[in-house]
Amino acid sequence: MRFSLSLAFLCLLCTCVRAQHTLTGLVQDDSGTAVAFANVAVYTTADSSLIKVETTADDGSFRLVNLASDTYDLVVSYIGAPSLRRRAVEVHGPLDLGILSLAPAGIDLKGATVTATRALVEVKPDRTIFNVQGTINSAGNDALSLLAMAPGVTLDNNDNISVLSRSGVIIYVDGRRLPLRGTDLSNYLRTLTAEQIDRIDIISSPGAKYEAEGNAGIIDIRLKKAENEGINSTLTASGSQGRYAIYALNAGANYRNRRFNLFGNLGYTSSDSYTDNDFRSTQNGFLLLDEQYSQPRLRTPSARLGLDLYLGKRHTLGGLYSGQYQSGERDVINQTRIYADSSFGIGATPPKGVADSILIGGVDGRGDHTQNALNLNYNFAIAAGHNLNVDVDYGRFRNADVLDQPNRYITPDGQLLSVADAYFETPTDIDIYTARLDYDFPLGQGAASAGAKYTRVMTDNTFSAYDGLSEVRQFRADRSNEFSYDETVYAAYLTYSGSVSERLTYSLGLRLEATEAEGRLLERSDNAITTPIDSNYLSLFPNAGLIYQLSDKQTLSLRYGRRINRPDYNVLNPFRVQLNELSYEAGNPTLGPEIVNNLQLGYTIAQRYNFQLAYSHTQAAIARLFSPDQFNPQAGFATYDNLNRQSIYSFSGSAPVELTDWWNIYVSVTARYIDNQADYAEQGIFGPQAVVDVQQYNYSGLVQNTFSLPWALTAELTGRYISAGISQGIFEYDDLGYVNIGLQRRFLNKQLNVKLSGNDLFRNLVIRGGSDFGGLLVRGDVFRDSRRVALSMSYIFGNQKVNSRRRDTGLDEAAGRVN
Repeated sequence: MRFSLSLAFLCLLCTCVRAQHTLTGLVQDDSGTAVAFANVAVYTTADSSLIKVETTADDGSFRLVNLASDTYDLVVSYIGAPSLRRRAVEVHGPLDLGILSLAPAGIDLKGATVTATRALVEVKPDRTIFNVQGTINSAGNDALSLLAMAPGVTLDNNDNISVLSRSGVIIYVDGRRLPLRGTDLSNYLRTLTAEQIDRIDIISSPGAKYEAEGNAGIIDIRLKKAENEGINSTLTASGSQGRYAIYALNAGANYRNRRFNLFGNLGYTSSDSYTDNDFRSTQNGFLLLDEQYSQPRLRTPSARLGLDLYLGKRHTLGGLYSGQYQSGERDVINQTRIYADSSFGIGATPPKGVADSILIGGVDGRGDHTQNALNLNYNFAIAAGHNLNVDVDYGRFRNADVLDQPNRYITPDGQLLSVADAYFETPTDIDIYTARLDYDFPLGQGAASAGAKYTRVMTDNTFSAYDGLSEVRQFRADRSNEFSYDETVYAAYLTYSGSVSERLTYSLGLRLEATEAEGRLLERSDNAITTPIDSNYLSLFPNAGLIYQLSDKQTLSLRYGRRINRPDYNVLNPFRVQLNELSYEAGNPTLGPEIVNNLQLGYTIAQRYNFQLAYSHTQAAIARLFSPDQFNPQAGFATYDNLNRQSIYSFSGSAPVELTDWWNIYVSVTARYIDNQADYAEQGIFGPQAVVDVQQYNYSGLVQNTFSLPWALTAELTGRYISAGISQGIFEYDDLGYVNIGLQRRFLNKQLNVKLSGNDLFRNLVIRGGSDFGGLLVRGDVFRDSRRVALSMSYIFGNQKVNSRRRDTGLDEAAGRVN
């Protein structure tokens, strides 16, 4: 990867250093004991702008360097003690403030709130936090693009999300389960702009209170919030330009007083993009060269409205509605050159005139997707440490998709051989009902939580196939079906956390889930029969954690958890969905859930330097398999099945480095080894060569440079590299990476924030890879509209500290499997 631009940029910035002064001192408590890790911040007295923040060392000393000659206010803050403020400190040379004594806790002194720039990535014992608002290069991006930047997170060519090479991650928004997967999930994440997001929590080892669903854990996207009473509103506009334009408008308002809190948000996103695929495959003695260009267009208005009523000091009643309507179109142009002689080799490009035939296909797709969710919440703060929370939810999801699929076979000189046009209607209705109760209470010397949850999911899928296109079509009952799926999950959990000593704390949890599922496939032909799918099972999910304070600066943590990943509803439907005449996808009604056991060892130094070793073993991991068709030697298909086992070993580390007062670096590295094993040789659907034996080392690195420039500008230069790896069980991808650059400045008393960025400057985000399974060898490249320039502007009106209540509603893991 080329970093010449990075070097040139750094050389330019080095000319911005100015001669400055030093401010030192010593922080102690009221008994004269040194206070380590206290925050020390300086603000300009004239306009209260934050200039610098540092933490005290073990001996309580601090050193603020490179301060310009000016008059400052100094604030010292430490958890459990009132903040200390020194006003109008004049700095015109080296200055030692001597001993600064913090008052004991409980004394009410007026202080100031320290506002420091957060690190791009924070690693906690149970999660990794990606601070989106800490990076300028997030400007103009959407949630899906930001996930690709997050540490340990990867996206494959189908937008499937993995964490530490583990699939089955569950997406939350503000602690609330997002009831989407597959294409619906990726489309929704594209409508969530970076300007709406505060941070992304990557919880790789959730406790028993969380749903057991999700082998890779949970990704919780936390939206921007504010604090205190009053009224505020925010207007955000962002846009980015690559080959096509993406823009978004978002307006939010919040009003809060002592009796109620009313909040809402309206948004609109317009997104045009493209995917350019070039795949080559060999099977049954044929060589196929496939070129596909896809251009989706999405228009998405959305709304969110909530009300919290404060019924006294202990009772809160809340209601929340969220809805989205997405209108989409997708145009696909596809050409497949078919050669009866595969001796050319998969990496070769034979002369165009020697092809036996050429398939000219495409897709003209249209779809309307509607999502509505209602939540009713009651919270009762019974007493100190006792809290009762009740959630009742209903989710309704309606998808109406239709597509024309013309298919023309021609000779290399353009003569028409045959026509195989097709038309499809695929409406889907999903209804989700949940009820949940959580009770937190003290127990002995620790704290406990207990709860129960009921979930009911009903889904109806209709697949209607026709010969011909939409204008003139004939129904094909033998290729059409209806698939219904009804699933009920009963869950109960208990957690307990406490301490053995001042240095050693622990947490224990156990979750019990009983699943009852029934699917019914009704084929539409006259002689077809209804095929039932019944699945009932009981599962236990234990988890445990230990945190040991080795010293004031060093923490050691050990965590274990067991989780489940149930298959999506659509992948249980065995009927074939035709992608083009030579490619289709079919579900697997016998597909079982995958169970993963995760073990993680973490080590943290000074709350800044974080390292983690992890091991996961997955039984019956769900893999997406590509194989030749049994009946058409030129066709291939994709389906899903369970691997025998999957083992993943990983190491990750992160560290912030402050080179100077104007140049900070954040470094994050990850290394992992993955081993996938399965043997399907006895399953006739895949053929005798259907063996999965894949091992792969994979590593990645992220380096973000942040620069404080003159004229109140902040700049970023970010580079990321990901080595070759494995996705979806058998797909092996090559290395890739990106370089981003960005500028930011605040105007109008910091109420207007403007960000300008350039993403993937050298266009290195190209997915190259393939698979070799069941006699089908595939290799290809996927290009996307990743090189973009983006501009975003956000303006805050009114009180910037109005806070709306966060809460986790009851839409469960089953809802997340909507596709």
